[in-house]
This record gives sequence, structure tokens and C-alpha cells, in this order.
Amino acid sequence: MVETIFVIEERAETTRDALSQAGFVVRAFDDGDAAFAQIASDPPALVVVDLELKIPRGPEVLRRLRRDPVTERVPVLALSERHDEIDRVLAFELGADDFLAKPYSERELVLRARAVLRRALPRPPEAPAKLILGTLEVDLTTRRARVADREVRLTPVEGRLLAELASHAGTVLRRDQLLGLVWADADAGLRTVDTHVRRLREKLGASATAIETVRGIGYRLRVDKPNGHAR
Repeated sequence: MVETIFVIEERAETTRDALSQAGFVVRAFDDGDAAFAQIASDPPALVVVDLELKIPRGPEVLRRLRRDPVTERVPVLALSERHDEIDRVLAFELGADDFLAKPYSERELVLRARAVLRRALPRPPEAPAKLILGTLEVDLTTRRARVADREVRLTPVEGRLLAELASHAGTVLRRDQLLGLVWADADAGLRTVDTHVRRLREKLGASATAIETVRGIGYRLRVDKPNGHAR
């Protein structure tokens, strides 16, 4: 199956052509409103959004993508002409899965798009199906979570982050380890990990305490019982 990619960029010719030549079906939009009008009827496998977009502004498009139930789990690759660390951090804090600074090579664009799509795939079936910790239930295959039988709406990054913590339940994962596992091809900083852990805890509510901070090292999903895995 050929994946469809939405490119939201004012001058999208280079991005569109590079992805099309790589075998993707590409739909280009020069403003976010036009893209959102099509998303409900044709949800893409990946969205590429330019943070310099003016109508509406790129960061607002990214926020809307993460607030909309239709696109909250769709992977997003953010583009920007600005190379400052603060721009990369902003992109990740707003929910982007990866960040690419302009000018970029067409090869790097395609490689990063494929990497983001690959990371969004469900875990292989040999992984434990579920981890149950009190009222928290984590499905490691779909990277979804439930708290007290209520599904928690997670972004793709939050889903991967929780799944990695659950896969290594009881083990302390350093922040740089989590960065490599969850943002494997992203040029993000350790602050990105802290921001997403904070947001994940907010969404988990009463089960937020399951994610334990190990000061100066990283994070651990606390396991109170050794038989926490269920199939």
C-alpha cells in the first residue's frame, strides 16, 4: 500500500517532487485551512508542515493537528528555515515527530519521512501485548493506553514514549536513551523528553505516579508486581 503524505507549505514544489519521486502519493496545500478541509475524508499517513506558514501560522497548524481527534496520532515532520535550537525544541513541544531545517537535501527529506513512518508502525507481535499496572493499561502493540477503563488520547510521540517505558518497566531509562528510542532520527534535546513526560503524566491523571523520576538520571515505569504483563 502506498502511503499518502500531506505537505502544508507555501512553496511546496521541492518537497512535493522529492516525495513523489520516492513513491509516495503527495497532496500539497499552500495553507493549513485547505489541508484541514481534506483531512477528515482522506487522513494521510504523514503530514509535512512548514513552521513558516502564514495562513494560519505554522505552529498553529501543528497545534490543530494534535488537538483534532482525526489527526492527533498522525505523524508530523516539521520544516523550518530557522536553525536555532529553540525552533527545534518548539516543534517537538508542539507535537512534531521530527524536524528538518532548510535547505535540506531531497535524500534527507525522504529518509526522514520514511523513518517517521517506520517508527509509527505497531510493534511486532512477539512483544508483550499489554502491561497492566493498577488502573493503567498499556497496549504495546498499538501504543495506546487506558486508565480505569477509559482510553487516553495520546499523540504518536506520547504513545511511543509510554510504550518504551512500559517495555522496560522497572528499569531506569536515561533521558538520552529515551531520546534515541523515541526520537531516533530527530535532532531534539533532553528538554524534549522532560516536556513529553510532563504532558504524558497530565493525560494519565491518577496513574501519572506510575512514571517515576529518577533524579539526575531519567525515568522509570514503576512495577509494583512482577507479573504486570498480560497477553
